[in-house]
Amino acid sequence: MYVRRGPRSGLTTIVAVHSTVRGPALGGCRVWSYDHPALAVRDALRLARAMTYKAACADQPLGGGKGVIALPPGIRLTGRLRRDALLDFGETVDQLDGRYVTAEDVGIASRDMAVIAEATRHVSGLATSRGGSGDPSPFTALGVEAALRTTAAQAFGDGSLKGRSVAVIGLGHVGSRVAARCARAGASLVLADVDPSKRALADRLGARWATPARALTAKVDLLSPCALGGLLDEAVVPRLRCRAIAGAANNQLATDAVAGQLAARGIVWAPDFVVSAGGIVNIAVELEPSGYDAAVARRRVRAIGDTLAEIFAAADSAGTTPLAAALALGEQRLAP
Repeated sequence: MYVRRGPRSGLTTIVAVHSTVRGPALGGCRVWSYDHPALAVRDALRLARAMTYKAACADQPLGGGKGVIALPPGIRLTGRLRRDALLDFGETVDQLDGRYVTAEDVGIASRDMAVIAEATRHVSGLATSRGGSGDPSPFTALGVEAALRTTAAQAFGDGSLKGRSVAVIGLGHVGSRVAARCARAGASLVLADVDPSKRALADRLGARWATPARALTAKVDLLSPCALGGLLDEAVVPRLRCRAIAGAANNQLATDAVAGQLAARGIVWAPDFVVSAGGIVNIAVELEPSGYDAAVARRRVRAIGDTLAEIFAAADSAGTTPLAAALALGEQRLAP
């Protein structure tokens, strides 16, 4: 864990490295508001751990890490302050001398990565014009679609999304693409976001619009959380009316015990760190010596569905939860 106050911006910049057993720790930089820097540190640590298991379960030669630019409440990262904070974060990354490679996450765009790259070379996801693979969100969304199909097969015996009802919560870079993919596959959609302007996407896709709270407990076949984590807790699970859950949001479970609660209700939960691995798989291709190949990346991202099927089968065989089976797979691949 490296915490540094940015000399230009005065903001807290954080890099958490959970594991480098399989390779350099990869994890996006998150820009978020926290009531206290200690909460940002805790968030970074949890997310870094999830990235370790994400890379291991996807069988990628990478470890897990996370970056955070922590904003005090009420502060917006715009103009000169944004550039200063990004340069400060880049210098923080550079202090780890390649043990951590940063990428996009919540609050960061491709153009921000170019600014960070002015202060460190340990950056992934740069624009294709600069030799990178560009925005990773299309690959994350592709992986979520593959996971939704596998999860549907586990819950209903049929992996087709045609005629299935799907609630997507969070319509950012990834969630909006997941919704579009589900619509093309013939699913009936319920869409939700805290930003009411995202209702335009629901209108374009012929979807029903709902608040995130209502979408969370909507009577649907599949729930796909694609915003921030922690939405599945002991109070929410009894109110769920879906049959299965697979989404891109990290740390969806408030605690690991919630996995057992979901299983007891007969709700199939696809481990989030498996479902959302498309971005890290894509970046792993970018980091290969032979150079980036989008076709290779797409083929490997679609394999997320196969990995998830193995996890479901292992959980059924052992009489345990998909979370336990996924963690076991990760531990196996992290073993010396």
